[in-house]
Amino acid sequence: MDVDQEIQHLREEIKRLGHKQTDGSYKVTFGVLFNDDRCANIFEALVGTLRAAKRRKVLTYDGELLLQGVHDNVEIVLKSST
Repeated sequence: MDVDQEIQHLREEIKRLGHKQTDGSYKVTFGVLFNDDRCANIFEALVGTLRAAKRRKVLTYDGELLLQGVHDNVEIVLKSST
C-alpha cells in the first residue's frame, strides 16, 4: 500500500471513530485511533501515516511525534476540505 492509499484509509478511519464538528471536520484522539483493533490491522506504522497526512495538510495535531500513552489525549483533526 502506498502513502496516498494509507492516507485515504486514515481519513476513513478518523471519520468512523471521530466526531463530526460543526465546520465539517472530524476530531478523534490519538489514543482512540491507536487502540482501535481495525486501525492496528490496517496501519503498519500509524504514526508515520499521521505525519505524512499532516505534511500534506490533510489533518492537524499538536506536536510532531505522537507516542502511545503520553499523547493519548492529543486531538487529531481531519480537515473538512478532505
